Amino acid sequence: MTPYFFGYGSLVNENTHAYPDTRPARLRGWRRAWVRTDARDIVFLTAVSDPASTIDGLIAAVPGADWAALDAREYGYARHASGDAVLHDILPAPEIAHYAIPPDSNRPSGEQVILLSYLDVVVQGFARIYGIDGVTRFFETTDNWHIPILDDRAAPRYPRHQALTDDERALVDHHLDRLSAIIA
Repeated sequence: MTPYFFGYGSLVNENTHAYPDTRPARLRGWRRAWVRTDARDIVFLTAVSDPASTIDGLIAAVPGADWAALDAREYGYARHASGDAVLHDILPAPEIAHYAIPPDSNRPSGEQVILLSYLDVVVQGFARIYGIDGVTRFFETTDNWHIPILDDRAAPRYPRHQALTDDERALVDHHLDRLSAIIA
């Protein structure tokens, strides 16, 4: 049977990949967090264990169980078997994996920032899959909004950046204002 991955950040935006058979799903026992890591020069989303949390995301097939391209895209992350933690509608249940940055490679301080072009991609994906309520849940189930956000919209540094509609930009900006996020 074809395995699947669970994406909870940029992989929710179907414009950033060509993996087939995408569908909404939820991951129990995990929460999102922005983290600094030695493996990347910017802050990235990761999943952190949290028995009381469930996060929205997207599953997609990994044809031929060829994980190499996805592992390369997710460098700096470790792939984890998700077991029965993923809630989805596929029967019989396939093997599903998700990626998380190993806790021992997280750096608590540094000069790294969250790229707004990266956040835009993530929010666009959640808005298209889950609507406005899903975007609100994304912000509520993600930690470390105190990390500065670099406004790189005019010259996006995120390699899979996407054009946003005015409404999508306003949605991102609304939540950042609500959180009193620091925009650099």
